[in-house]
Amino acid sequence: MTTIGFIGLGTMGKPMAANLLKKGFEVVVYNRSVDKAQDLAALGAEIAASPAGAARGADVVITMLSTDQVVLDAVFGENGIVHGLRPGQTVIDCSTVSPETSRKLYDELATHLVDFLDAPVTGSQPAAESGTLVFMVGGQEEVLEQRRPVFEAMGAKIMYMGPSGSGSYTKLAHNTMVGINALALMEGLSIAAKAGLAPEQFLDVVQAGAANSRQAEMKGPKILQRDFSSQFSLQWMLKDLLLAGKVADSFQMPAPMLHSATDIFQMGLARGLGEHDLSSIIQCYEEWMHLQVQATTKGTPEQEAAERRRNARVRLNIKLHLSVYQWEQEGSFSGQLIEGTLVDLSESGIRILSSFPLARDMFIVIHFPQEADLPPVTARIIRIDQDQDQFLYGCMLSGLPPYVRLKIEEYIRSKSE
Repeated sequence: MTTIGFIGLGTMGKPMAANLLKKGFEVVVYNRSVDKAQDLAALGAEIAASPAGAARGADVVITMLSTDQVVLDAVFGENGIVHGLRPGQTVIDCSTVSPETSRKLYDELATHLVDFLDAPVTGSQPAAESGTLVFMVGGQEEVLEQRRPVFEAMGAKIMYMGPSGSGSYTKLAHNTMVGINALALMEGLSIAAKAGLAPEQFLDVVQAGAANSRQAEMKGPKILQRDFSSQFSLQWMLKDLLLAGKVADSFQMPAPMLHSATDIFQMGLARGLGEHDLSSIIQCYEEWMHLQVQATTKGTPEQEAAERRRNARVRLNIKLHLSVYQWEQEGSFSGQLIEGTLVDLSESGIRILSSFPLARDMFIVIHFPQEADLPPVTARIIRIDQDQDQFLYGCMLSGLPPYVRLKIEEYIRSKSE
């Protein structure tokens, strides 16, 4: 019987090791937090005191860890796997790491006459529990075929992708799409909710149409039920996107959607959502539009009053400078700097008071006070109300990156408290 050393018993690793035990493999487990191993011990696992101890008597060693450095430490550290290996063993890394790390492990372990496969997974926690993971495998194909029964105990589909590093490349490209698809779902839900549509009905339309995706099927219901318990955490989604960004940079390849998705998940991490499910990023959209996305149920009077307060305009008196550019002749503009006052803000735009006459549909550049540490912001005048010699301009902000809107909201909140 093949003996497995399993290192890393987190959200994914623990159910993967449990499935190996249920399929009759002898399993020796190691985890830095020993308490996570107790349930597996009840299923028949032996608990090792170190990665080297888990590897010493094993035929196959599986790692399922968080980051490149954690994997490298588990393999090459003071009590790492390398100190318990012998020729003929196979190490399978199911972590999501950089292709460079995978190739380094392959090369280093080859000097010990040990085979290595990079075999990250997709399917998240439910698939790990049901044994229906998809493995993307890089390395020698004959080694994969030799160890196929081990993979089949944990997954429903095992895909050979090519030489060492190919599994890691596949996973990063795949998770680039996961992150972008998740945000596409949330932006669509946000637009629908802001338009007054029932989010659950909109989700039914999505799932019946061309916009459907696994993210819509898996994360849509979690969002509507406000269930942000982690199946795949926001912080690990961000980690994968950052790794994918480095790969794209190494190819000198523009990846605008990848970089935009990375920025938004970084905002979620800054809000303290890192340990929640990646679907919790909807809370960023909710803050931007001052509306919660959830299944439509009538709220209590207190909840409805709170919603009205969130949608009310905030009265302000913030001095601004405005750059105004006017067309003079072909290829020529003239510009001047005028004074204005930011008097209120809502989710739909801002209003600025000035004694300087401007025209509807004119674009202006808003300069906030130096203390705000904000870049100049472009706005379009969409409404003008005049009171004697004062003009109140309703302005729509144009092409505003989410992180700038966030900084504006934070600054205005500090001035209104």
